Amino acid sequence: MSQIPSIAIRFVLFAFIQVIILNNLELGWGVYAMLYPLFILMLPFEWGTVPLMIVSFFYGLSIDAFSNTFGLHASASVLMAYCRPAIFKVYAPRDGYENLDNMSVSSLGFNWLLSNYGTLLLIHHTWFFLLESFQLNEILLILRKVVLSVPLSFLISILVQFIFMRKRGG
Repeated sequence: MSQIPSIAIRFVLFAFIQVIILNNLELGWGVYAMLYPLFILMLPFEWGTVPLMIVSFFYGLSIDAFSNTFGLHASASVLMAYCRPAIFKVYAPRDGYENLDNMSVSSLGFNWLLSNYGTLLLIHHTWFFLLESFQLNEILLILRKVVLSVPLSFLISILVQFIFMRKRGG
């Protein structure tokens, strides 16, 4: 329960950055910078899949409300939340996840973030752009958007973590 205030702050902060700043960037080539998936990654590890999916649905829906995307963000967020436990098991640290205050680059390291968040971002973005297009004959356009948007979203997420997140522990 002590994590609820920090979760609420991240909810508002990441949504604000996404809606006010990132949604208004015109980068061309179908590149779309997304910070809000970082919120889903950073939810507490001990949460089950269903609570993750519920919170992610409402978070994605709040992004959709300000982006006029009619459920695209909600759908991609729910898929990411559904896949998160399985991805975390695949890339689990040798010592496990016990005694973990938060899911961030400062507590788990860059390699963990790259493998876990990179995979989850790839899933999220692929689903998002597939639904956005809803035409498999545009697969090259979808792939271009995914290949260009995932690294940008990852870099923005790292920058935000280094700028806004306090290093916890030792």
